[in-house]
Amino acid sequence: FQSLTDPKRMLSLSFWRDEEAVKDWRNTEEHRQAQQAGRGGIFAGYRLRIAQVVRDYGLTERAEAPEDSRAANG
Repeated sequence: FQSLTDPKRMLSLSFWRDEEAVKDWRNTEEHRQAQQAGRGGIFAGYRLRIAQVVRDYGLTERAEAPEDSRAANG
């Protein structure tokens, strides 16, 4: 995704089954080649954030919503 506030910035978001799946992807030859190609250009400077999902809910799927949120919004 291209940043709306800074056209020179990009965002990539990935979801993975587990840490082992990330490791497998990270070590594929295709990914390593893409890393090398990108470091001289579009990814000359980058940052990674690895996180875990604490809760996942939406407007109609409320099982994981906090109790006070469910009480106020259904």
